[in-house]
Order: sequence, then C-alpha cells, then structure tokens
Amino acid sequence: QVQLVESGGGLVQAGGSLRLSCAASGRTLSNRHMGWFRQAPGKEREFVAVINWSGSNPYYADSVKARFTISRDNAKNTVSLQMNSLKPEDTGVYYCAADVRGISQANYWGQGTQVTVSS
Repeated sequence: QVQLVESGGGLVQAGGSLRLSCAASGRTLSNRHMGWFRQAPGKEREFVAVINWSGSNPYYADSVKARFTISRDNAKNTVSLQMNSLKPEDTGVYYCAADVRGISQANYWGQGTQVTVSS
C-alpha cells in the first residue's frame, strides 16, 4: 500500500509563489511516474504536471507551463511542485499522484492540500 502526504499549500496573493511537497511511503516509487492534479470549486479534477522516473521528462498542462516546475527526489521518495506567478485561477485543492497513467489516471492519490490565490 502506498501513502502520499502533501504539504505546502496556503494562501498567497496573485503573482506570488508556493512550493508543494509530497512524501510517499509504503513502497518505492522510483520507477513510476508521479504527478500533480488539482480541483477547483465546482469543477472536475484536472491534470497539472507529471514527471517520469528519472526526472528527465516533465510534462505540464498548458495553463501552468513556464510558471510551474515539477521535480522529484527518488532517494527521499518525494515529488515537489514549485509554483510561481500564481493566478487566482490556480486556486484549488492540489493532489499528489503516483503511478500516473497518461494525464487523467493514477493508482495512488494523496488527500490534497488547499491552494488559494487572492487577487
């Protein structure tokens, strides 16, 4: 069984930055894709970013490209999301995911962390 625990969410003004972290436990995920998804109020959960096992090939949703950076540390079993130039439309619950398949599915999910961007 895999457990994912996110941290780093909070309230920030537009233009600001936040860094989300996700710690995985239960089994090694060093050979699996890991990623981040988010869900805004009243909307479906959407893909944000995914990173392959080596960290060499990150992929981003167009809405966050050039503003967000995903990274991972396989030795620590962690994945992070650096979010810069935040916009009010980035507000939502951010979920860490492991064993990501494509941009819509994953076998393991965290409980989510709230990110609120004020205008």
